[in-house]
Amino acid sequence: MTKPKQNQSLSRFILLLMTTAIAATAANLYYNQPILPLIANEFNLTDSQLGSIPALTQIGYAFALLFISPLGDSIARRRLITILSCLLVVACSAAMLAPNLPLLLISVFLIGVSANITQQLIPFAASLVSGEQKGATLGTLMMGLTIGILLSRTLSGFVGEQFGWRSVFLMSAVLAALFGILLRVFLPSNKPHTNLRYWPLIKSTLALFIKHKSLQHFTLSGAFWFASFNVLWATLAIYVSNEPFNYNAQQAGLFGVIALAGVIGAKSSGKWVSKLGSKALIMIALTLAAIGFAITGLFNGSLASLVIGIILIDFAIFSAQVANQVRVFSIDPTAQSRINGIYMLGYYIGGAVGSMIGVKAFALYQWHGVVAVSIIFILLSGIFNSFAKK
Repeated sequence: MTKPKQNQSLSRFILLLMTTAIAATAANLYYNQPILPLIANEFNLTDSQLGSIPALTQIGYAFALLFISPLGDSIARRRLITILSCLLVVACSAAMLAPNLPLLLISVFLIGVSANITQQLIPFAASLVSGEQKGATLGTLMMGLTIGILLSRTLSGFVGEQFGWRSVFLMSAVLAALFGILLRVFLPSNKPHTNLRYWPLIKSTLALFIKHKSLQHFTLSGAFWFASFNVLWATLAIYVSNEPFNYNAQQAGLFGVIALAGVIGAKSSGKWVSKLGSKALIMIALTLAAIGFAITGLFNGSLASLVIGIILIDFAIFSAQVANQVRVFSIDPTAQSRINGIYMLGYYIGGAVGSMIGVKAFALYQWHGVVAVSIIFILLSGIFNSFAKK
C-alpha cells in the first residue's frame, strides 16, 4: 500500500523542482572561483590567501557529507532542507557583506555546509520511487547537478564582471530563499527511518561502510574515476593558456559549455542501467573515458581532439555516476542518507586527490603526464568495479 503512495509523491513537477534546486544549490560550490581576482583586488590578498576561499568552500561541503548528510535518516527531510536553506541564505548574505577575509572564509565554509541540500534531495527522490524508476530519476537529478556545476562559473563570471563580486553572493542568497520556500511548500513529508541520536547516527554511518563490502567497492571505484575527472579540469585552464592555444581565462571557461555533453550522459544513462546493469554500464563508460583521455594525448595541441576528448570524458564520467548511485541506493533503503553521505565523501576525497596530483603531473610532464595519470586512475576504477557483484 505504501509504494503507490510514495511513487505518486514524486510527480513530474516535484522532480523538476528537485532538479532545478539541485542545480541552483550545487552552483554555490563554484560561484567564487571566477570572481577570485575581484576579491583579491579589494582585499589585497596573496595567492595563498586567495586559494583558501574555494578550499574552505569544499572543506565545508566535505564536512557536511560526514556530519550533516546522515541526519536525513533521523530527521524529516523537508524540515532538514528548510534549515539548510535558511543557513544558506544567511551564509550568502554574510559573504556579500564580509568586510575582510576571515569573515569571508567563515561565510564560504558555511555555504559549503549548507550546500548539503543537494545531498538531501538526491536520496530523498530515490526513496520516493521504485527500483525500476531509480535509474531514470537519478539521471534527471544528475542532469540538474551537472548543469549547476558546469554553468555556475559562466554565470558567476558574468555577474561579477558586470556588477561586482558581492552581487554574486546576493544572487545566490535570493535563489536560496526562493528555492527554500518552494521546497518547504511542495516537498512531500516523510517519516525518518531511525530514531538514533546524533553521535550514534554518525558512528553508524562508518559502521555501514565497514559492513557493506559492496559500498566499499562502489565508493573506491567512483573515487578513482572522479579523481581522473578532476585531473583534467584542474589542469585544463593551465594547458590551454600556453602554446599553441594561448587562450585567456574567458576563452578557457567556454570549455565548460562543451562539457555539457555530460548532461546528456547523465540523462541517457539512467535508461540503460536497467537494461545493461550498473557494473556493465560503468565498464563501458570507463572505456569511453580512457579513449577520451588517449585522444587528447595522442593529438596533443589539437583543439579538435581536445573538444572530442572532453565530450567523451564528461559523457562517460556522469553516466558512470548515475549507474553507481543506482546501486548505492539499493544497498539499504533504511539508511540511504548515511550511505550516500559516506559514498559522496569518498567521491570528493578522490576529486581532491586528483586535482593535486594532476597539477603536479602537469608541472613535471606537461599534458602527457596529465593523460597518463588520468588513465591510471581509470584503470584503478575499473579494477574496483570488477570486484562489485552488480
